[in-house]
Amino acid sequence: MKYSSFSKASDSHNHSLQTLNLLYEYDDFMESIDRVVDLGSGSQLLDLEWWVTRTTRDENQVPLEIQGTAIDIEVPARQINNVSFTRTDLHSINARKKKTTFDVLWCHDTFQYLRDPYGALKNWRGIASDDAMLVLILPQTISIENNIQEFNLHPGHTYIHTMTSLLYMLALNGWDCKSGFFKKTPGNPWIHAIVYKSQCEPLDPGTSWYKLNELNLLPESAEKSIFKYGYPKQCDLVLPWLDKSLTWMGQQ
Repeated sequence: MKYSSFSKASDSHNHSLQTLNLLYEYDDFMESIDRVVDLGSGSQLLDLEWWVTRTTRDENQVPLEIQGTAIDIEVPARQINNVSFTRTDLHSINARKKKTTFDVLWCHDTFQYLRDPYGALKNWRGIASDDAMLVLILPQTISIENNIQEFNLHPGHTYIHTMTSLLYMLALNGWDCKSGFFKKTPGNPWIHAIVYKSQCEPLDPGTSWYKLNELNLLPESAEKSIFKYGYPKQCDLVLPWLDKSLTWMGQQ
């Protein structure tokens, strides 16, 4: 499957549902959520509408009463109950100005457009509650076409992200990847990453893989590869996903 941007908000939301519906199966997790922020929410707010309309999965369904916040530089085209909107650049979110923190930070099809992903991950940590979950879903625009490896930087994209580069950026900024979940299906351009706010403060760019290992921020398969080579080889990564399946990056 070759990457292309979504032409309709409904197509983007249908793609989000592949992950959202898996999260919904974790009842204790869903019931623990008070506030969700959508980082790069778009005009229709369909993903946030999903979050704020969730109920328990019991026979007698009870609303979970999740509060949503949409953050984007463009004003949304519609309003939704229990959803507030903040107009700001995703790089400049600052917890000292915005006292609200969030239990889930949702970022679907946005991360690839950020000019400073390192800085954004550091700032986002400031609006995350203790042990908050960060969900990133973004494309890897490296593919094999006609037996030729293609590296494509699409319009508006600032980086070509890979699973290993994403692990480094996340761990460097204090996001716990060791306890996280990841997915990248062979032939599918989309990387899915679910990580958690750790107790570790963001580190300086250039921090070694060994240091990130010492802080227990990396998945077990990455640790083993680092001990062997000094860095994680993508082909060595075996990563769990929400449905208990495993992604072996050596198949990519």
